[in-house]
Amino acid sequence: MNIAILQAKQQREKVFKDVHLNQLRKHGNVVLNDSGVCTDEQMKRTIAGADIAITSWGVQPLTREVLDCAPDLKLVVHAAGTVKPIVTPVLWERGIRVTNCTAPLGRGVAETALGFTISALKNMWRLTQSSREGKWGTNDRNVRELYGITIGVISGGRAGAHYIKLLQAFEVDVLLYDPFISAEQAAQLGARKTELDELLVLSDVISIHAPSIPETDGMFNAERLKRMKDDCILINTARGSIIDEEALIAELSQGRLFACLDVTNPEPPRADHPFRTLPNVILTPHLAGAVNNGLQRVAQYAVDELERYLNGAKMEGEVRAEQLNMFA
Repeated sequence: MNIAILQAKQQREKVFKDVHLNQLRKHGNVVLNDSGVCTDEQMKRTIAGADIAITSWGVQPLTREVLDCAPDLKLVVHAAGTVKPIVTPVLWERGIRVTNCTAPLGRGVAETALGFTISALKNMWRLTQSSREGKWGTNDRNVRELYGITIGVISGGRAGAHYIKLLQAFEVDVLLYDPFISAEQAAQLGARKTELDELLVLSDVISIHAPSIPETDGMFNAERLKRMKDDCILINTARGSIIDEEALIAELSQGRLFACLDVTNPEPPRADHPFRTLPNVILTPHLAGAVNNGLQRVAQYAVDELERYLNGAKMEGEVRAEQLNMFA
């Protein structure tokens, strides 16, 4: 069994530690890309003769020319999120199976969204600033508990589903908008399925976990933002394209909403972007998915997924060609 890890050395070492490589070596010969680049030529050298290839951030598309170097390739494990940067039609033509690691990334995103939820409800950022200015106290109507309120979740995919799971520890009502999930499936997750308009009107907090696809482009436009409650907290840890940023700026400038944004469109926002200065915006640099030690959770999941394949078990992150248009 030949297992090729295509990611360039410096990037690979951030994700895969010795413990992960040693687990892989129990299953066969592990070939590493020990160069500092991931060009087509370097990929050809690394993947030559491989039965399984592991890709990740920074890896180029698996073209026909690259795949021709691995005629026995049966599986690609993408140790990252969306597989769109690496898949090509030839993978499906040759019956090569593809799986990704959106599940561990989704956990990190959900945990970040929960952190935003609690800290924004408590109005921690504003109170931190006022405390630095010599003030003290919580006599602020915007300080709320994660209790007796309504949380709206946009999309019940990996991240949204785990966010809903985390919310089960709190006494809150959870609404879910996802056209691909039934009412029964939503209930199993711990939420009530709703239409988008109802969710917008009822929610005290709205957390976006939808993919960036044509159907979600500008989904939160001026009309929909106006339907949201005064003092509603809007959290976006998904993709910046889902929000009409000019429309959101207009609402935020009135002081009507509070936004926690881990993503923008484009990234990064320009230096003088209003998101950087508006007092009712928390802006973080796309850190929700996996950073530093969180990357090892992705690596371990990739190893586990490879082992599920070798054991004939169902791979949790397997992606099929017909699903690509539903993914980010």
